[in-house]
Amino acid sequence: MAFKRGNRFPVSHAEAFPMGLILQGQIEPLIKYNPDRNAVPEQRRDYDPKTNEGTQLLMWRATVTDPDETKSKRASFDLIFLAEHAPVPSTPEVLPGMRQIVLEGLMAEPKVMGQGEFKYLGYQFYAGGIEGDNSGARNRSVADKAA
Repeated sequence: MAFKRGNRFPVSHAEAFPMGLILQGQIEPLIKYNPDRNAVPEQRRDYDPKTNEGTQLLMWRATVTDPDETKSKRASFDLIFLAEHAPVPSTPEVLPGMRQIVLEGLMAEPKVMGQGEFKYLGYQFYAGGIEGDNSGARNRSVADKAA
């Protein structure tokens, strides 16, 4: 079976991250690349103009760590939130700048990672929000919007 590029599938937080997930730092907007340095930065939206598909939601980036990952290179990665407002974690900090979070509306997209001869199959994760977030960023499942 072949997956088309950009094919996302739903996965539960407990399946993907059995020992939980730790948010490092802040959740920030994902900015579009613009070669003109004088241009006003514009936040990316979840939309592919080639296929005319996507949720049209704003994209937010967060760096997270999976304590269950055995390979240190793969333990920390960027997670993308798809929401009109930035999700705000409600959990207390376990260490300065680090919070344990539980994701809602989690989706995974297969992706080739690595460089040169050291490539491997990995996943880009997308989430609709954080459990316990009352900021208004919560959406219905990203899986529902993508369908």
